[in-house]
Formats: sequence, structure tokens, C-alpha cells
Amino acid sequence: MKLTVVGGGSTYTPELIDGFARLRDTLPIEELVLVDPAPERLELVGGLARRIFARQGHSGRIVTTDDVDTGVEGADAVLLQLRVGGQAAREQDETWPLECGCVGQETTGAGGLAKALRTVPVVLGIAERVRRTNPNAWIIDFTNPVGIVTRALLQAGHKAVGLCNVAIGFQRKFAGLLGVEPADVHLEHVGLNHLTWETGVRLGGPEGENALPGLLAGHSEAIAADLRLPRPLLDSLGVVPSYYLRYYYAHDEVVRELRTKPSRAAEVAEMERQLLKMYGDPELDEKPALLAKRGGAYYSEAAVDLAAALLGGGGSPYQVVNACNRGTLPFLPDDAVIEVQAAVGPKGPAPLPVPAVDPLYAGLMANVTAYEDLALEAALRGGRDRVFRALLAHPLIGQYAYADTLTDQLIAHNREHLAWA
Repeated sequence: MKLTVVGGGSTYTPELIDGFARLRDTLPIEELVLVDPAPERLELVGGLARRIFARQGHSGRIVTTDDVDTGVEGADAVLLQLRVGGQAAREQDETWPLECGCVGQETTGAGGLAKALRTVPVVLGIAERVRRTNPNAWIIDFTNPVGIVTRALLQAGHKAVGLCNVAIGFQRKFAGLLGVEPADVHLEHVGLNHLTWETGVRLGGPEGENALPGLLAGHSEAIAADLRLPRPLLDSLGVVPSYYLRYYYAHDEVVRELRTKPSRAAEVAEMERQLLKMYGDPELDEKPALLAKRGGAYYSEAAVDLAAALLGGGGSPYQVVNACNRGTLPFLPDDAVIEVQAAVGPKGPAPLPVPAVDPLYAGLMANVTAYEDLALEAALRGGRDRVFRALLAHPLIGQYAYADTLTDQLIAHNREHLAWA
């Protein structure tokens, strides 16, 4: 089995490598190709990757290259984890929206739109090269904003599935609180990427006992603290929202916080400098503890599980993925990309039926789906008016004056990445 990681020079990659090494019985990789245009980073990450494989007794071959065509040729699956513009572009995404009193964040709001505009054309270009070189390969997208990027891939006819680590994080957290194995926790996870709610926590499978009421009764204080949301809100909702819902439920509070501390991009950039220095140590043969602070917890387990299921070698029968709606949520268009539990196999994901969704969540999903429609149109076709319409539609912006100002700022800060600007 050959697997290719585009963006393989990311400091995330050793987390992925560690998972590939530990879970080799689930996903028996014979050749792993790391593709990245940054040769110095790729050399450091590739060297550590080989040492991790060697330490854990993995016999797979690790290859590094800056050529996408070479990297994806013959691959069974291609994992996308790229960041167009690097941490410098992320720093901008997180700062200039604050000038208008709007959340600065790399996956939602104005910053999220900027990232989508930079990313979608690049990802589609890579996907076309995958299709030309190896049309049977599965594309697994971990590149944010996952929902919009996955929708772009599916609309273009690619064999693609979107992946996010939010659900697996909740699964591990709830398993610990309940004193059970993670595999015994089946989430009733519903929404869009980075806009999801856990509406049930089933033990043993989709038909198992719902442990969510007991979780909330016994652990809502701890869960609320993790989410940085007030406990009375969780008690009122009766579900567990993703921590990304804090941008909606506590928008002004978040803006005040973001204005008074360094950006997450600045923190990550410093971590990356330290990590890359560590990766250059020829004695290091395991992922360093600092990597846990970089983000992406349980990313490797989720990626292995999904790739194994898609390639027919194993994996969990049900997984939370980003896939085409096709009537699963009847209040959204069929071609919307939703994040739900699905049965995953070689033919791709088949979303499981979802119980009727409370209007409190369905309404926000519908609003953000409309924004994603407009965001994808702007990413594919460009133009100031399309950018403005997407920003005006986003529930975290919504006002004409803000959308107008943010449109000009977005274009000014991203001009080098926008072919039409």
C-alpha cells in the first residue's frame, strides 16, 4: 500500500507518522511519500519520520519529494494537509478582522473566507494532478476550511472525503469520563465542519444506550470548562457543542480576548521554530511532547481509521466524516457537505440517518451553508462582489458596513494569492 501526504513538511506530520507506525496492522503502509515545496522542512520532517518508523519496527519505506506528480503516482490514498501562505497568512487571518470588531479566526468568519479563497484553487490543482496520474486514489482532505474544500473537490468529481479531529477528540474525552474504551463510544455528531453538536453519546454502537444525559448531569462543569462556555448554557442546550461554537455563542467576549493577547498564529509559529529545531536532532526518534500543543490531537488515529476503511483493509465501521448531504439533513441542499457519522467502506462514506434536528441548530447550519455556497463561488470565480456577498451572508459578520470594509481588507492582505485580484 502506498500513501502520499501533500504538505508532508508540516510540523503536524510526526503525529501522523507516529500513528502510522503504531497502527500498522490496521493500515499496512509499504511506501509513504511526503510531498512539500519547502526542501529544508521536508528534510527535517522526513528524517524524523524515518527514525520513528525504525524505532517502532515499521518496515515501510519513506520517500520525500517536492514533485506532486511523482509523489501521487500509484498512491492508494492522498492526504492533503497544506497551508497556502503559511503561518504568515494565518497571522493576517486572525488579526485584520478584529479591526471591525469581528472574530479573527482561520476557519470561520472573514479569516476563514480568506483561507478558503487561497486554498480551494490550489487544492483543486493538486486533485487534478492526482486524477491525471492515478484516478483511483482516494483524496482525504484535512486542509481547512474542510467543509468548503471538500465540497469543491466533490463538485469537481473527485473521490474525496473530508476529515476533522473534533469528533475523535470528543470520543476520547467522553470515553475517559465514562470509563469505557473509545471504540465503545458512538457519537451522534451532527452539523457542518467546525459547526457541530453532539446530540447523543451511544454506548456500543448506533442503537446503544444514550449516555449523554448522564454525562451532562455528572460532568457538565468539566465539559463546559473545556469548551470555555458557561455551564448553564450546556444545561439549557442539553447537547455538547463543538468548541468552535464559542465564536457564535460568545462572539463579543472572544473578540475582546483576541484583542488583548498574541494571535494563535504567532504562538504556533514559535512552536514550529522549536519543533523544527528538535526534528533536526539525529537522536530524536519519537514525536516530542511539544507537538501535543501544536493542535490536531488524535489526528493520526482518525486518518488511519479513515484510510483503512476506504482502502478495504479495516477501520471502524462508523466514522465521523465530511461527506455529501444527499438528503441526510433535509433542510440543507443535497450537495452541501455535512459532518456526521457515516458507514465508510471502499465505495466511500454513506451518512447514517440523523434524527430531526432542533431548529436552534438547523437554522444556524442553514445560514452557514448559504455562506459556504457563496464562499465557494468566490473561491472558484473570484471578484470583489462575490467576496462581499459571502461576507454579508456570514452570521459572524452580517452588517453591510463590516462586510464592505472586510472585503477590501481581505483582498489587500491576500492579493498575491488571488489570481483575479
